[in-house]
Amino acid sequence: MSSVSRLLRLTAVGVRTHVTYMSRSPIEITFAVLVPLVYATLAVHLFRAAEDPDRLLTASVGAGLMGIWSSVLFGSGGAVQNQRWLGTLETLVVAPTRLALVLLPITLATAVVGTYAMVATVLWGALLFGVPMDFAHPLLFLLAVPACVLALGMTGLLPAATFVLLRNANALANPMDAPVWLLSGMLVPVTVLPDWTRPISWALPTTWGSRAVHAATSGGDVLTPLLLSLALGALYALLAVLVLGRVERRARAAATLSLA
Repeated sequence: MSSVSRLLRLTAVGVRTHVTYMSRSPIEITFAVLVPLVYATLAVHLFRAAEDPDRLLTASVGAGLMGIWSSVLFGSGGAVQNQRWLGTLETLVVAPTRLALVLLPITLATAVVGTYAMVATVLWGALLFGVPMDFAHPLLFLLAVPACVLALGMTGLLPAATFVLLRNANALANPMDAPVWLLSGMLVPVTVLPDWTRPISWALPTTWGSRAVHAATSGGDVLTPLLLSLALGALYALLAVLVLGRVERRARAAATLSLA
């Protein structure tokens, strides 16, 4: 079996395992079910209060993107923290398989679970608030969402790498949630932000993934930002692999892999 085949098999088995694990966690289920609906309700009411009914579908989609990112961020932090609590994080670090290949399925699994957020927010807006389902490019929307999920999963590998070093991973996840979705233009355009934030936004794969999904919703170029999000996501994943080497050595020296 080639190395590529082994990598794909490892990723597929890891994603399936972690999705199954998360589906049996009451906390994960509650978080995944309720938070996107809260995001969608607030987003629709905000856009209605602004007398901008033409952007209600954009608001629902943006709330779905926020839910996916929250799932990736807190799911990755929670998964690493659970491994630490179970006493298996040290075993994963010293296992023959590179730690990056162990963490990647975790972040992808949280992104897959987060796709519920997109489905839930769009249906919630349509059924409860009467948001019209008039996508500009319906087929491209079905392509853009999973591609954006993949980009967000690869992006989540970088913060997951730092979570290995922290005994309380959610301490870093909490302050990263809102700034990233705000800088990425998931709910509001990045053009309304200060000019000095533009380079930060352009460097985030989440920005281009959000732009692709919103373009498929309201019209515009979908493929260019979609390819950019995947390319930047792969770059972030590569950077995470490099960071993990230093993080592993630092965690071993500081003895922060276990709770003992």
